[in-house]
Amino acid sequence: MNKQSANFNNPVYPIMIAIGVAHLINDTMQSVIPAMFPLLERNLGLTFTQLGLISFVLNIFASVLQPVVGFASDKKPMPYALPIGMFSSFIGIAILAFSTQYWIIIVAVLFLGFGSAVFHPEGSRVSFMAAGSKRGLAQSIYQVGGNSGQALAPLISAFILDVYGQRGAALVLLATTVGIILLGKISKWYKEQLEQELASKKKRILVSSLPPLTKKQVGIAVTLLFIIIFARSFYTTNITNFYVFYLMDHYNVSLRIGQILIFAFMAFGVVGTFFGGSLSDRIGRKNVILLSVVVPLPFCLALPYVPLWVATIFLIIIGTLIMISFSVTVIYAQELVPTKIGTMAGLTTGFAFGMGAIGAIAIGVLMDHKGIDFTMIVVSLLPLLLLVAFFLPKDKPASTL
Repeated sequence: MNKQSANFNNPVYPIMIAIGVAHLINDTMQSVIPAMFPLLERNLGLTFTQLGLISFVLNIFASVLQPVVGFASDKKPMPYALPIGMFSSFIGIAILAFSTQYWIIIVAVLFLGFGSAVFHPEGSRVSFMAAGSKRGLAQSIYQVGGNSGQALAPLISAFILDVYGQRGAALVLLATTVGIILLGKISKWYKEQLEQELASKKKRILVSSLPPLTKKQVGIAVTLLFIIIFARSFYTTNITNFYVFYLMDHYNVSLRIGQILIFAFMAFGVVGTFFGGSLSDRIGRKNVILLSVVVPLPFCLALPYVPLWVATIFLIIIGTLIMISFSVTVIYAQELVPTKIGTMAGLTTGFAFGMGAIGAIAIGVLMDHKGIDFTMIVVSLLPLLLLVAFFLPKDKPASTL
């Protein structure tokens, strides 16, 4: 093994952490949207359907663009697209903070959606390049950053927007400025790595933990993976965007208490995400995905029927376990098609965004027409679809490769 190959196999921990921090800042900006829902519902009189449409526009725009960006970056990597994408999100937050009309809010989320679409495939590529032999760990650090940013949504709602109103969203621009500077430095490292690959005439190669599969088997596995992402995205979108209304209506808690409970769900989801990637290196990707399916399922099914103190415990258990496979599904998809790192990252995260978008508007419509309680019961059944994970191809633990 020559020196360059050895360098490619050595983890670059500062870059792993830096791209994780950038992911945190990026997804914090995205989280401002659901954080603002109670405020918009109260101050502008928006219906649940209109709130769902805001989330739909944000996520579907990002969903459609992410695979396109991923495919383009597989052909020609774009290091400096990262700070450009975050600058687009900066514009979106600035518009959102001072929007007084519904259509202007929609314009703002388009800027945020574009920024997210650019960031995620290229950010995942940076994580891969910095990973060396620690693929699961690197992806976990990267996804933990994103999930931590999303977990801040209820805290932003409870302690910033509830105090300072809509214009309080502008405070997030301070973190965005730091993110743009950080991504500028990451992009410089990214460009240097591409230049090293070109000079050495060697490229980083993803070693798959899966056995050789036919195109048909790969297609079936990708389809099963998308079903898993669909069910998980619908379910988590319901909890993060709408469950706070159920808490206030069904248990008569305040907005602040409700948002703190949502934060607990998301915060423990971050914990699960962190351990999921490194655990998959030891016991295999499929085993971790199965763990995230089987164990939380009874808690998901029972959640609408239990008292508040039990619901709090269930939210922590579900958040931890259902998200333990979040980063692992991205890695699994990339190992199904190891020559298309950016494309598969864009497809999986983009599909997750898309299903979250469709879920948001579907749940909003259902809540408007059938009520909050009925909607929560229907959504609690969705995790049953996760059982298709049993039919995924078996892989070997990365530690045995």
